[in-house]
Amino acid sequence: MILSLAAAMSSGGLPQNTTSSATFDPSSLDPWLDPYPDLPGVNSSSAVPVRTSTSDLDLRPLTSPQDVSPWDVALCVTGTLISCENALVIAVLFYTPTLRAPMFILIGSLAFADLLAGLGLILNFVFIYLVKGDVVTLVSTGILIVAFSASILNILAITVDRYLSLYNALTYHTERTVLFTYLVIGLIWLVGLILGVLPALGWNCLDDETTCSVCRPVTKSNAVALAVFFLLVFAVMMQLYLQICRIAFRHAQQIAVQHQFIAISTTKGVQTLSVILCAFAMCWLPFAMYSIVADSSYPIIYTYATVLPAACNSVINPIIYAFRNPDIQKGLWLACCGCVPSNLSLRPRARTSSDV
Repeated sequence: MILSLAAAMSSGGLPQNTTSSATFDPSSLDPWLDPYPDLPGVNSSSAVPVRTSTSDLDLRPLTSPQDVSPWDVALCVTGTLISCENALVIAVLFYTPTLRAPMFILIGSLAFADLLAGLGLILNFVFIYLVKGDVVTLVSTGILIVAFSASILNILAITVDRYLSLYNALTYHTERTVLFTYLVIGLIWLVGLILGVLPALGWNCLDDETTCSVCRPVTKSNAVALAVFFLLVFAVMMQLYLQICRIAFRHAQQIAVQHQFIAISTTKGVQTLSVILCAFAMCWLPFAMYSIVADSSYPIIYTYATVLPAACNSVINPIIYAFRNPDIQKGLWLACCGCVPSNLSLRPRARTSSDV
Protein backbone atom coordinates (compact mmCIF):
# COMPACT_ATOMS: atom_id res chain seq x y z
CA MET A 1 0.00 0.00 0.00
CA ILE A 2 2.83 2.41 0.82
CA LEU A 3 4.42 1.67 -2.54
CA SER A 4 1.15 2.30 -4.34
CA LEU A 5 0.64 5.63 -2.57
CA ALA A 6 4.16 6.64 -3.45
CA ALA A 7 3.60 5.71 -7.05
CA ALA A 8 0.40 7.73 -7.18
CA MET A 9 2.09 10.77 -5.68
CA SER A 10 4.83 10.45 -8.15
CA SER A 11 2.32 10.36 -10.97
CA GLY A 12 0.78 13.65 -10.04
CA GLY A 13 -1.64 13.35 -7.12
CA LEU A 14 -4.04 11.23 -5.09
CA PRO A 15 -6.28 8.56 -6.68
CA GLN A 16 -9.52 9.92 -8.18
CA ASN A 17 -12.93 9.17 -6.51
CA THR A 18 -14.66 6.51 -8.62
CA THR A 19 -17.90 6.18 -6.67
CA SER A 20 -19.75 8.31 -9.15
CA SER A 21 -19.33 5.69 -11.82
CA ALA A 22 -19.45 2.47 -9.73
CA THR A 23 -21.52 1.43 -6.74
CA PHE A 24 -20.10 -0.11 -3.62
CA ASP A 25 -20.64 -3.85 -3.47
CA PRO A 26 -20.83 -5.14 0.12
CA SER A 27 -20.34 -8.68 -1.14
CA SER A 28 -16.73 -7.83 -1.93
CA LEU A 29 -16.07 -7.56 1.78
CA ASP A 30 -14.99 -10.50 3.81
CA PRO A 31 -17.82 -12.43 5.55
CA TRP A 32 -16.53 -11.51 8.99
CA LEU A 33 -17.16 -7.88 8.20
CA ASP A 34 -20.95 -8.51 7.75
CA PRO A 35 -22.63 -7.54 11.06
CA TYR A 36 -25.76 -9.68 10.26
CA PRO A 37 -24.54 -12.76 8.45
CA ASP A 38 -27.45 -15.03 9.42
CA LEU A 39 -30.34 -12.52 9.57
CA PRO A 40 -33.25 -13.65 7.34
CA GLY A 41 -34.41 -11.14 4.78
CA VAL A 42 -30.97 -9.45 4.34
CA ASN A 43 -29.57 -9.87 0.86
CA SER A 44 -26.32 -8.90 -0.73
CA SER A 45 -27.60 -5.65 -2.16
CA SER A 46 -29.41 -4.08 0.79
CA ALA A 47 -29.02 -3.99 4.54
CA VAL A 48 -32.76 -3.39 4.99
CA PRO A 49 -34.89 -6.54 5.64
CA VAL A 50 -37.46 -7.25 2.95
CA ARG A 51 -40.85 -9.10 3.23
CA THR A 52 -41.00 -12.28 1.28
CA SER A 53 -44.80 -12.60 0.99
CA THR A 54 -47.95 -10.56 1.18
CA SER A 55 -48.95 -12.29 4.43
CA ASP A 56 -46.08 -10.52 6.13
CA LEU A 57 -48.06 -7.29 5.76
CA ASP A 58 -50.21 -8.37 8.72
CA LEU A 59 -48.80 -6.41 11.64
CA ARG A 60 -50.82 -8.29 14.29
CA PRO A 61 -48.85 -10.75 16.41
CA LEU A 62 -49.46 -14.43 15.80
CA THR A 63 -50.88 -14.86 19.30
CA SER A 64 -53.53 -12.13 18.96
CA PRO A 65 -57.11 -13.33 19.56
CA GLN A 66 -59.58 -13.54 16.70
CA ASP A 67 -61.83 -10.52 16.37
CA VAL A 68 -65.27 -11.25 17.80
CA SER A 69 -68.12 -10.43 15.45
CA PRO A 70 -70.99 -8.48 17.04
CA TRP A 71 -73.38 -10.69 15.08
CA ASP A 72 -71.98 -13.77 16.80
CA VAL A 73 -72.33 -12.03 20.14
CA ALA A 74 -75.96 -11.19 19.33
CA LEU A 75 -76.65 -14.84 18.43
CA CYS A 76 -74.99 -16.01 21.64
CA VAL A 77 -77.05 -13.57 23.73
CA THR A 78 -80.18 -14.69 21.89
CA GLY A 79 -79.30 -18.30 22.63
CA THR A 80 -78.91 -17.49 26.32
CA LEU A 81 -82.32 -15.79 26.42
CA ILE A 82 -83.89 -18.74 24.57
CA SER A 83 -82.38 -21.19 27.04
CA CYS A 84 -83.61 -19.30 30.09
CA GLU A 85 -87.16 -18.86 28.78
CA ASN A 86 -87.69 -22.43 27.71
CA ALA A 87 -85.99 -23.91 30.76
CA LEU A 88 -88.58 -22.04 32.83
CA VAL A 89 -91.43 -23.46 30.73
CA ILE A 90 -90.08 -27.00 31.06
CA ALA A 91 -89.68 -26.62 34.81
CA VAL A 92 -93.27 -25.42 35.24
CA LEU A 93 -94.67 -28.25 33.10
CA PHE A 94 -92.55 -30.86 34.87
CA TYR A 95 -93.40 -29.80 38.42
CA THR A 96 -97.14 -29.19 37.79
CA PRO A 97 -98.97 -32.57 37.80
CA THR A 98 -102.17 -31.07 36.38
CA LEU A 99 -100.40 -30.07 33.14
CA ARG A 100 -100.29 -33.51 31.52
CA ALA A 101 -102.84 -33.07 28.73
CA PRO A 102 -101.71 -33.65 25.11
CA MET A 103 -101.64 -29.91 24.48
CA PHE A 104 -99.15 -29.33 27.33
CA ILE A 105 -97.03 -32.30 26.25
CA LEU A 106 -96.67 -30.71 22.80
CA ILE A 107 -95.82 -27.37 24.39
CA GLY A 108 -93.19 -29.11 26.50
CA SER A 109 -91.69 -30.75 23.41
CA LEU A 110 -91.59 -27.36 21.67
CA ALA A 111 -89.90 -25.81 24.71
CA PHE A 112 -87.30 -28.59 24.77
CA ALA A 113 -86.57 -28.09 21.06
CA ASP A 114 -86.14 -24.35 21.56
CA LEU A 115 -83.98 -24.97 24.63
CA LEU A 116 -81.75 -27.20 22.51
CA ALA A 117 -81.62 -24.46 19.86
CA GLY A 118 -80.51 -21.92 22.46
CA LEU A 119 -77.79 -24.22 23.75
CA GLY A 120 -76.74 -24.90 20.14
CA LEU A 121 -76.27 -21.17 19.51
CA ILE A 122 -74.12 -20.87 22.62
CA LEU A 123 -72.04 -23.91 21.63
CA ASN A 124 -71.67 -22.54 18.11
CA PHE A 125 -70.15 -19.35 19.55
CA VAL A 126 -67.75 -21.39 21.69
CA PHE A 127 -66.74 -23.59 18.76
CA ILE A 128 -66.09 -20.59 16.51
CA TYR A 129 -63.76 -18.73 18.87
CA LEU A 130 -62.43 -21.29 21.36
CA VAL A 131 -62.61 -24.81 19.94
CA LYS A 132 -62.02 -25.12 16.21
CA GLY A 133 -62.14 -28.10 13.90
CA ASP A 134 -64.29 -29.87 11.35
CA VAL A 135 -65.70 -32.29 13.93
CA VAL A 136 -66.99 -29.61 16.28
CA THR A 137 -68.37 -27.69 13.30
CA LEU A 138 -70.40 -30.70 12.24
CA VAL A 139 -71.57 -31.25 15.82
CA SER A 140 -72.80 -27.69 16.32
CA THR A 141 -74.44 -27.65 12.88
CA GLY A 142 -76.19 -30.95 13.57
CA ILE A 143 -77.52 -29.73 16.93
CA LEU A 144 -78.94 -26.57 15.38
CA ILE A 145 -80.58 -28.44 12.48
CA VAL A 146 -82.15 -30.98 14.86
CA ALA A 147 -83.37 -28.28 17.24
CA PHE A 148 -84.87 -25.91 14.68
CA SER A 149 -86.41 -28.74 12.64
CA ALA A 150 -88.03 -30.18 15.77
CA SER A 151 -89.20 -26.70 16.78
CA ILE A 152 -90.93 -26.12 13.43
CA LEU A 153 -92.50 -29.59 13.45
CA ASN A 154 -93.74 -29.12 17.01
CA ILE A 155 -95.39 -25.86 15.99
CA LEU A 156 -97.08 -27.75 13.16
CA ALA A 157 -98.20 -30.45 15.61
CA ILE A 158 -99.67 -27.82 17.94
CA THR A 159 -101.52 -26.31 14.98
CA VAL A 160 -102.96 -29.72 14.06
CA ASP A 161 -103.91 -30.30 17.70
CA ARG A 162 -105.79 -27.01 17.85
CA TYR A 163 -107.55 -27.75 14.59
CA LEU A 164 -108.70 -31.17 15.81
CA SER A 165 -109.87 -29.73 19.13
CA LEU A 166 -112.35 -27.55 17.23
CA TYR A 167 -113.16 -29.84 14.31
CA ASN A 168 -113.83 -32.88 16.54
CA ALA A 169 -114.78 -31.08 19.71
CA LEU A 170 -117.00 -33.92 21.00
CA THR A 171 -114.53 -36.77 20.46
CA TYR A 172 -111.27 -34.87 20.81
CA HIS A 173 -110.54 -35.85 24.42
CA THR A 174 -111.13 -39.55 23.72
CA GLU A 175 -109.21 -39.71 20.45
CA ARG A 176 -106.21 -37.59 21.44
CA THR A 177 -104.69 -39.85 24.07
CA VAL A 178 -101.38 -39.22 25.81
CA LEU A 179 -99.85 -42.29 24.15
CA PHE A 180 -100.78 -41.02 20.70
CA THR A 181 -99.24 -37.65 21.54
CA TYR A 182 -95.98 -39.28 22.61
CA LEU A 183 -95.90 -41.23 19.35
CA VAL A 184 -96.29 -38.00 17.38
CA ILE A 185 -93.49 -36.38 19.39
CA GLY A 186 -91.28 -39.40 18.79
CA LEU A 187 -91.87 -39.12 15.05
CA ILE A 188 -91.06 -35.40 15.17
CA TRP A 189 -87.73 -35.95 16.86
CA LEU A 190 -86.89 -38.86 14.57
CA VAL A 191 -87.31 -36.62 11.52
CA GLY A 192 -85.25 -33.90 13.21
CA LEU A 193 -82.44 -36.35 14.00
CA ILE A 194 -82.38 -37.64 10.42
CA LEU A 195 -82.07 -34.11 9.07
CA GLY A 196 -79.43 -33.25 11.67
CA VAL A 197 -77.07 -36.15 10.96
CA LEU A 198 -77.02 -35.61 7.19
CA PRO A 199 -74.00 -33.22 7.33
CA ALA A 200 -72.08 -35.69 9.53
CA LEU A 201 -72.84 -38.53 7.11
CA GLY A 202 -71.13 -36.70 4.25
CA TRP A 203 -73.71 -34.20 3.05
CA ASN A 204 -71.38 -31.29 3.76
CA CYS A 205 -69.07 -28.95 1.86
CA LEU A 206 -65.89 -29.39 3.89
CA ASP A 207 -64.11 -31.00 0.93
CA ASP A 208 -65.50 -28.65 -1.71
CA GLU A 209 -66.09 -25.09 -0.56
CA THR A 210 -67.78 -24.19 -3.84
CA THR A 211 -70.81 -26.31 -2.90
CA CYS A 212 -71.38 -24.52 0.42
CA SER A 213 -74.63 -22.77 1.19
CA VAL A 214 -74.97 -19.56 3.15
CA CYS A 215 -74.34 -21.60 6.32
CA ARG A 216 -71.14 -23.62 6.23
CA PRO A 217 -70.73 -26.64 6.23
CA VAL A 218 -74.28 -27.23 4.93
CA THR A 219 -74.31 -27.82 1.19
CA LYS A 220 -76.42 -25.73 -1.14
CA SER A 221 -78.68 -28.68 -2.00
CA ASN A 222 -79.18 -29.50 1.68
CA ALA A 223 -80.05 -25.89 2.48
CA VAL A 224 -82.55 -25.73 -0.38
CA ALA A 225 -84.18 -28.98 0.81
CA LEU A 226 -84.53 -27.60 4.35
CA ALA A 227 -85.94 -24.32 3.04
CA VAL A 228 -88.52 -26.12 0.89
CA PHE A 229 -89.40 -28.27 3.90
CA PHE A 230 -90.06 -25.12 5.91
CA LEU A 231 -92.18 -23.57 3.17
CA LEU A 232 -94.34 -26.71 3.02
CA VAL A 233 -94.83 -26.62 6.80
CA PHE A 234 -95.77 -22.96 6.62
CA ALA A 235 -98.28 -23.62 3.82
CA VAL A 236 -99.93 -26.41 5.85
CA MET A 237 -100.09 -24.16 8.91
CA MET A 238 -101.78 -21.39 6.94
CA GLN A 239 -104.35 -23.82 5.55
CA LEU A 240 -105.11 -25.26 9.00
CA TYR A 241 -105.46 -21.86 10.61
CA LEU A 242 -107.82 -20.75 7.85
CA GLN A 243 -109.94 -23.82 8.57
CA ILE A 244 -109.83 -22.98 12.29
CA CYS A 245 -111.15 -19.50 11.57
CA ARG A 246 -113.99 -20.91 9.46
CA ILE A 247 -114.96 -23.39 12.17
CA ALA A 248 -114.90 -20.69 14.84
CA PHE A 249 -117.12 -18.36 12.84
CA ARG A 250 -119.48 -21.23 12.05
CA HIS A 251 -119.84 -21.93 15.76
CA ALA A 252 -120.58 -18.27 16.36
CA GLN A 253 -123.42 -18.36 13.84
CA GLN A 254 -124.91 -21.65 15.03
CA ILE A 255 -125.06 -20.85 18.74
CA ALA A 256 -127.44 -17.94 18.86
CA VAL A 257 -127.81 -17.92 22.63
CA GLN A 258 -124.13 -17.34 23.20
CA HIS A 259 -123.69 -15.30 20.08
CA GLN A 260 -122.16 -12.27 21.77
CA PHE A 261 -119.75 -14.31 23.88
CA ILE A 262 -118.67 -16.48 20.98
CA ALA A 263 -118.24 -13.47 18.70
CA ILE A 264 -115.90 -11.78 21.19
CA SER A 265 -113.99 -15.02 21.71
CA THR A 266 -113.76 -15.64 17.96
CA THR A 267 -112.43 -12.14 17.31
CA LYS A 268 -109.76 -12.68 19.92
CA GLY A 269 -108.93 -16.04 18.37
CA VAL A 270 -108.49 -14.52 14.91
CA GLN A 271 -106.16 -11.91 16.38
CA THR A 272 -104.15 -14.67 18.02
CA LEU A 273 -103.93 -16.54 14.73
CA SER A 274 -102.70 -13.41 12.99
CA VAL A 275 -99.98 -12.92 15.60
CA ILE A 276 -98.85 -16.57 15.35
CA LEU A 277 -98.66 -16.64 11.55
CA CYS A 278 -97.08 -13.20 11.21
CA ALA A 279 -94.44 -13.96 13.84
CA PHE A 280 -93.62 -17.31 12.25
CA ALA A 281 -93.44 -15.84 8.74
CA MET A 282 -91.38 -12.80 9.70
CA CYS A 283 -88.86 -14.94 11.54
CA TRP A 284 -88.37 -17.81 9.11
CA LEU A 285 -89.38 -16.65 5.62
CA PRO A 286 -86.37 -14.31 5.05
CA PHE A 287 -83.87 -17.04 5.93
CA ALA A 288 -85.72 -19.70 3.93
CA MET A 289 -85.92 -17.58 0.79
CA TYR A 290 -82.33 -16.39 1.16
CA SER A 291 -81.11 -19.99 1.51
CA ILE A 292 -82.74 -20.84 -1.82
CA VAL A 293 -81.34 -17.95 -3.87
CA ALA A 294 -77.93 -17.40 -2.24
CA ASP A 295 -74.73 -19.38 -1.75
CA SER A 296 -71.40 -19.03 0.03
CA SER A 297 -70.21 -16.31 -2.37
CA TYR A 298 -72.74 -13.83 -0.96
CA PRO A 299 -71.64 -11.42 1.82
CA ILE A 300 -71.77 -13.01 5.24
CA ILE A 301 -73.66 -10.06 6.70
CA TYR A 302 -76.77 -11.11 4.75
CA THR A 303 -76.63 -14.53 6.37
CA TYR A 304 -76.41 -13.02 9.83
CA ALA A 305 -79.25 -10.61 9.06
CA THR A 306 -81.57 -13.52 8.20
CA VAL A 307 -80.35 -16.07 10.76
CA LEU A 308 -80.88 -13.75 13.73
CA PRO A 309 -84.65 -13.28 13.15
CA ALA A 310 -85.00 -17.04 12.64
CA ALA A 311 -83.34 -17.61 16.01
CA CYS A 312 -85.63 -15.01 17.58
CA ASN A 313 -88.59 -17.25 16.72
CA SER A 314 -87.49 -19.47 19.60
CA VAL A 315 -87.67 -16.42 21.86
CA ILE A 316 -91.24 -15.70 20.77
CA ASN A 317 -92.52 -19.29 21.00
CA PRO A 318 -92.68 -19.45 24.83
CA ILE A 319 -94.60 -16.18 24.88
CA ILE A 320 -97.14 -17.32 22.28
CA TYR A 321 -97.65 -20.94 23.28
CA ALA A 322 -96.79 -21.07 27.00
CA PHE A 323 -96.85 -17.80 28.90
CA ARG A 324 -100.22 -16.78 27.43
CA ASN A 325 -101.86 -19.96 28.70
CA PRO A 326 -103.71 -19.33 32.01
CA ASP A 327 -102.91 -22.81 33.33
CA ILE A 328 -99.19 -22.27 32.81
CA GLN A 329 -99.52 -18.79 34.28
CA LYS A 330 -100.95 -20.35 37.44
CA GLY A 331 -97.97 -22.69 37.60
CA LEU A 332 -95.60 -19.75 37.24
CA TRP A 333 -97.34 -17.81 40.01
CA LEU A 334 -97.26 -20.82 42.31
CA ALA A 335 -93.59 -21.44 41.59
CA CYS A 336 -92.51 -17.83 42.03
CA CYS A 337 -94.86 -16.47 44.71
CA GLY A 338 -96.62 -19.48 46.17
CA CYS A 339 -100.03 -17.97 45.37
CA VAL A 340 -102.36 -17.39 42.43
CA PRO A 341 -103.93 -14.00 41.55
CA SER A 342 -107.68 -13.71 42.01
CA ASN A 343 -108.27 -13.32 38.27
CA LEU A 344 -106.86 -16.83 37.64
CA SER A 345 -109.01 -19.74 38.74
CA LEU A 346 -107.39 -22.82 40.23
CA ARG A 347 -109.74 -25.11 38.33
CA PRO A 348 -108.65 -26.43 34.92
CA ARG A 349 -110.01 -24.23 32.19
CA ALA A 350 -111.81 -25.52 29.12
CA ARG A 351 -110.37 -24.50 25.77
CA THR A 352 -112.13 -21.74 23.85
CA SER A 353 -111.64 -20.43 20.37
CA SER A 354 -109.43 -17.67 21.71
CA ASP A 355 -106.87 -20.29 22.61
CA VAL A 356 -106.06 -20.94 18.97
